[in-house]
Amino acid sequence: MELKDKVAVVTGSGQGIGKAIAISLAKKGVKVVVNNRSPRPAEVSAEETAKAIVEGGGEAIAVYGDVSQINICEKLINTAINKWGTIDILINNAGINQDRMVWNMNEEDWDYVMAVNLKGTFGCTKFAVPYMRQKRSGRIINMASQAGIDGNAYMPAYSAAKAGIVGFTKSCALALGRYGITVNALCPQADTRMWRSATIEQAREMGVLRGLITPEEVTKIPEDEVYTRIFGSTMDIAPIVLYLASDEAASINGQVFFATKGRVGLYGPWTQVKSLDKRCRWTVEELSTIIPTWVSDNTIK
Repeated sequence: MELKDKVAVVTGSGQGIGKAIAISLAKKGVKVVVNNRSPRPAEVSAEETAKAIVEGGGEAIAVYGDVSQINICEKLINTAINKWGTIDILINNAGINQDRMVWNMNEEDWDYVMAVNLKGTFGCTKFAVPYMRQKRSGRIINMASQAGIDGNAYMPAYSAAKAGIVGFTKSCALALGRYGITVNALCPQADTRMWRSATIEQAREMGVLRGLITPEEVTKIPEDEVYTRIFGSTMDIAPIVLYLASDEAASINGQVFFATKGRVGLYGPWTQVKSLDKRCRWTVEELSTIIPTWVSDNTIK
């Protein structure tokens, strides 16, 4: 696939999945603006990612700043324009989580998770789209999460923000497809700092709940291999991102994908799985009889 000489912005690319994506894009000849909040620690920074790209023969520039601030979003896009004259690909990867049960979460933590994940995705998209519309071409890939699809008891703010990214992706796809711009979302699972913040038992539990491993298999994994064996490498995520960023994916728009290790998946749209129309107003008594039979197999315990 042809990616050479395209220009990309990859937020949150100082480490983890973002770093793997930025380096993989650069290996295909893409010029990359890499980003994370801070230059500390130096070994997990945008500068380190840019250095790895340049040492590999690619082109990259590091920009520090928190995408929860709208001016940083604008700066990232403007850096690509000022350096290389265009922007072809936007990977909204930056994310943060605060593990709190809902009754323990404070307003500041909620707001910051929303600002980085959801507002940051909006901000970078807002400033990239005018350039993409002008040339009637562009690829936007937003990092969602299975937590935004199925929820996660430990992550109420993160789950809400990632669900919001799915809705934002659908909205932008509807608005921008006519301009040759595709907007898709990806729910990745990989061994990242975020998963390392979970306990080993939480990682085992989530691996089973998300169908990544069977209950029988998960008990046999040694503690020092839990994260890598269940969630796989960050480099496993890069291939589907590169494909969606390429011209070959021009007809794929408004979709939500899943990727981990050797598995890729596609989520279907929300649908009404059951309905019953009596052509007049329902009574509470009637609904109390019908609705329990609808949800008995799917109610969260």
